Amino acid sequence: MPLWKKIRPSSAAGKLEAQNVSSVFAEVGSAGERGTKMSGPEQRGERSDPGVARVYLGAVSEDRPPPKWLERELLRQENRRHSVTMGDQVKLRSRLLYSDDPTHSLSKLKIEQRVSLESLTKLKLAFEEFEMGGQRSLDVLNFGLIVKKCLGLHNINNGQIQELFMKIDYSGQGRIEWDEFCTYMQLEYTEKEESVLRGKQVAFSLPATVRALSHGEPILRVHSTPDGTIITVREDGAVYYWSPELNLKRSKSVFHERPVSRKPKWATDFITMPQYNKLIMGTGDREIQLYELSSLEPYCQISSLETVPLRLDYCYTGPDECSILYGDSQGCVNIILITSVGETLRMWKKLPKIENVPNIGIDNAVLSQNVTYIRWKVHQDWVTKVKYFPDICAIVSTSNHEASSLVIGCVLPSTNIEQQMREIREVCQDGKAKRALSNNNGSPQPRAPCDQTVFNVYKGVMTFDLSKQHNLLVTGGMDRVLRLWNPYVPGKPTGVLKGHSAPIFYLFISSEENRIFSVSMDNTAKIWDIHDQICLITAHPKASLIRGDMSACLYSPSIKALYIAADSLALLSLRTSPQPQGHLIVSHMEPVLCCGYSHEFRQVVSCTEGSVVKVWDFDTGSHVFEFGGAHGQSAITCMTFDPKGRRLVTGGRDGILKIWNFNNGQCLKILKKDGESNEVCDCTYLTVHRNTYVMSVGWDRRIDVYSDSPDEPHHIQKPQPSWQDDLRRGHIEDILCVAQCPPSLLATSSYDGEVIVWNLVSGHIQCRFASHLQPDCCHAQGMDTCVPSIIFLRSRALHAKFSSAACLLSSGPTGCIHFWNVLNGGKLLANFDASRFQQLITKLAVTKEDTSLYVADQLGYVYVYDIKTYALGSERTPPRAENYWRAHTGSITGLQIVDDDQVLLTSSIDCTVRLWSADGEFIGTFGQRDNWSIHTPSSWKHPAVPYEILIDPLSMPAHRILEGETRVSDVNNADNSEATSTEQKSNSPSKLRHPPLSFSDTDIMEEMKTSCYTEEHGKRLRHEIFKHTNKPPNHGGPKAYHTLKYFDIVDTPATCERPDLSLADIDPFMSSFVEQELAEFQ
Repeated sequence: MPLWKKIRPSSAAGKLEAQNVSSVFAEVGSAGERGTKMSGPEQRGERSDPGVARVYLGAVSEDRPPPKWLERELLRQENRRHSVTMGDQVKLRSRLLYSDDPTHSLSKLKIEQRVSLESLTKLKLAFEEFEMGGQRSLDVLNFGLIVKKCLGLHNINNGQIQELFMKIDYSGQGRIEWDEFCTYMQLEYTEKEESVLRGKQVAFSLPATVRALSHGEPILRVHSTPDGTIITVREDGAVYYWSPELNLKRSKSVFHERPVSRKPKWATDFITMPQYNKLIMGTGDREIQLYELSSLEPYCQISSLETVPLRLDYCYTGPDECSILYGDSQGCVNIILITSVGETLRMWKKLPKIENVPNIGIDNAVLSQNVTYIRWKVHQDWVTKVKYFPDICAIVSTSNHEASSLVIGCVLPSTNIEQQMREIREVCQDGKAKRALSNNNGSPQPRAPCDQTVFNVYKGVMTFDLSKQHNLLVTGGMDRVLRLWNPYVPGKPTGVLKGHSAPIFYLFISSEENRIFSVSMDNTAKIWDIHDQICLITAHPKASLIRGDMSACLYSPSIKALYIAADSLALLSLRTSPQPQGHLIVSHMEPVLCCGYSHEFRQVVSCTEGSVVKVWDFDTGSHVFEFGGAHGQSAITCMTFDPKGRRLVTGGRDGILKIWNFNNGQCLKILKKDGESNEVCDCTYLTVHRNTYVMSVGWDRRIDVYSDSPDEPHHIQKPQPSWQDDLRRGHIEDILCVAQCPPSLLATSSYDGEVIVWNLVSGHIQCRFASHLQPDCCHAQGMDTCVPSIIFLRSRALHAKFSSAACLLSSGPTGCIHFWNVLNGGKLLANFDASRFQQLITKLAVTKEDTSLYVADQLGYVYVYDIKTYALGSERTPPRAENYWRAHTGSITGLQIVDDDQVLLTSSIDCTVRLWSADGEFIGTFGQRDNWSIHTPSSWKHPAVPYEILIDPLSMPAHRILEGETRVSDVNNADNSEATSTEQKSNSPSKLRHPPLSFSDTDIMEEMKTSCYTEEHGKRLRHEIFKHTNKPPNHGGPKAYHTLKYFDIVDTPATCERPDLSLADIDPFMSSFVEQELAEFQ
């Protein structure tokens, strides 16, 4: 939520502005077939009749597969597909039949996207006509009639109209008014705009990191090397190397000391040549000096320039080719083109030295065939900045002269001048010709009008930047205004950004982030959005603590920080949230704490720790809507839907419940207690005697009940008085979970492991019990006994024949699940360890008929158990495990079964929300680039699994060597002993049962060829790999790589000691001495 909005609006005026409607062809797509009430093709804008497919030129038939060109077309539009299934065939028929039908394309757009100001006026008049006739509100039939008439959509699908009507009629009264329609439209577009702005939010880490500088000359420039080292140079020639965090690495003064009688040398600018490990520096003595970048030792210099080089630039233009550019005080752009750079520089290094630097004059340098010197007269004032852009092969230079503020020009002259120069070179072959060329260099020539583009800017240009990706040129100068230009249209800027109160000193375009960084002379830094042309953040010097006159600035995209040189060197970093890696897919930028499925709209809603609510399309996985700041800065900890599935209830750590129209972000009600409230852990909707209630539990250790009446006039509502049993004999610890079983049962669980079953009608306690520890865990001290999840088996609780069976499940410590009988006073009938790793069970879910139990733990694993006949009486054996897989890398916070589609919905603190089939097949992650069709298995990610699960260490298979229980040598010795015993027992000892232990390269290559996979990529390759895993193992003998030996590496000391060879009787000196003594003794 923007900072200027203190509360979220709950109503809106009826005045709307016209909205830009995108092209209808951009929205054309095909949704999957749906089998439920709101998912039929006739209600979703799809017209798919399998029988009609035979009529269309015989292209697709039921009794024969589609032709190859149809498959290629499908693969082109859905590039993830590698096969055409039945669902794909129906979809492709629909595309063929209606690809030329414009009404079919229009039906893909939402009705809200087609409302303009003119059509909105017509709708208002239509509502007023009904009101004059005595109908203040409209039902769905009349609403559909005026929508078709006013919007001109006579062929619009009735399902879309009904869906829009239900979104506006969130209370389910069956009628809507004009004000309700306007409120929905207004808030929907407002929240969409806020969600876009929320995605662009950025902030600086204030105050800036400041490094004090010794007293001396100002810093000329801040430059970054490819390895991240920051280089700064002062006017007196002092060079400093810094780490990216501004830790000083080294410093050195590169200028030769002069006598006191001579004026000291001063630097004007510098640039690096990373390809040749050189540093180029311009001096006030009209020199360009080159230094070794690593040692800062002088290498060579070009002297006797026409003027002082004020601004330098360098570009590597090709293999062993480069260009050195500089702008001077006469407004000229000087270009030195060098070929065979390495050889040329080595030749210059051998020349005579002046002040300990090998020297060559510019007149002698241009005599070389490897050097070309060009001097253009461009500006009428000195050059403030010059830069070569290889993307457009042009030089951009600026000055404070308005008539030539910025000029984009070529490097070499056009063809006519080129011919002129060629003729001069052919005619002039003696010394006079060379002097004439030198004289020509002394009088610079202006470019031809066709070779340059001139921009006239008020008060000139001090700094600029150009982005080829955005086709954008940004300028700033003394008038304190940023101007955005099309580089090819110099007449008028495309945008003007105002906000600086001092001349603009530095500009940088971040193409990847779509941002512009600007810094003014008063040390104020701003970040602008390129598309919206608005200021995102401003860092004032009072907040950044940057003091003094600015002399240099640099933005580093690698660490996302600004380096500002003033009285001190400052690092102004961007405060960035952890970004997922490029190959990871996330649904949110914050941990997801809860999720749910709306049957009414076939949508998935997920809530995060950052108080963001996102709405996803269940059938395709696409993002539908989102709104943030739902609970301010507090996290959303729980959520539920009303019985009709049109409203969302969220609970947060601020202790407040809120009821939302989640399709447009409108807050309908606020449910809170008086005084300070603690965190809400769980909430649910109840229906008792045709009355609906919202019930919440949490750290207050009480059950709060709020009435949900459509006639309630108050926006903020208080809870009803607490039950007497809750006050006297309720939980003594934080309540973590609540579950209901209509018509009268309610269960709550707490942090201390206690579960209480309540009677909803009377508010009395029916039974209570505590979680039991396993016999092997009784000795554990301080074990976590909390019960984060409980669930009823409703099919058993509502039938008298199951009165002695377990109908309540609760999670226990160390991955244990307890089965309780509730109807006969509360009794533990069975318990078993559901988690293979003895981790805490976080969520439980059962199928509609209570036949399968889905269990989720802290490690992200999902387990499936068959409980159809389990715990009908006392049980000691665990139920049959049907399947298990790892769904997330973090603790699972949401688990829901969509029985109509046989799909499992999960969410986790790893910032993802995922869909799985009932058998554990991976459908996809909400937020991924490619959409899926829920009834088209070929559009699923299966057999692939999420990448982060593959690389997670806990997903690796268990092995005694990897776990460190034994060494490799022990395993090899055991294998050798087994092999030896086997050979001894063999009847034919001469016949080897295993191949020899030595293999040639040819044997290995042949075996690799026989077991290699196909050369196809993508899903087919994965299918080939997984296909072999289902084959029975072949025990015909070990492969070549099975017999490779492994040996333990013994740590040896770094220093070698002379071995005592006498112990082994092999020391030649010792042996000869012993033999001599023995001979004398004899």
